[in-house]
Amino acid sequence: MPRAKMPVPVLLAFTLLPAIAIGATLWIVADLVPACTIEEHSRLTSPDQQFDLVVFSRDCGDTEPNTQAALVPPGEEIPFDAASFFSVGAEADLAAQWLAADSIAITRPADATVFRDDASVAGVTVTYK
Repeated sequence: MPRAKMPVPVLLAFTLLPAIAIGATLWIVADLVPACTIEEHSRLTSPDQQFDLVVFSRDCGDTEPNTQAALVPPGEEIPFDAASFFSVGAEADLAAQWLAADSIAITRPADATVFRDDASVAGVTVTYK
């Protein structure tokens, strides 16, 4: 028995309408999620050129002031979801510095809430003053 051909308008309706519905849903959901912006405060390349030590703040809408530090590949932008090894609940100058290719020193701001302060990151020892 021969198969009946589906009319082109019906075929378009079955393919375009779900695509439009999915696209509209993604557009609306993306608009509801706050976009994070990152402001870089300082960047220092390690003595062996393996990492950049970056001090930055992240703003995701109604967030408290924060200052963070992370290691990233040299010259690369900080990803919006970068995992910091040091984070405080304040706008602060961290006075970060490389002591050697495998050692960093960071001055903690006084009276700031510390959210994270890892002792090492990617094989680099972190000293807090």
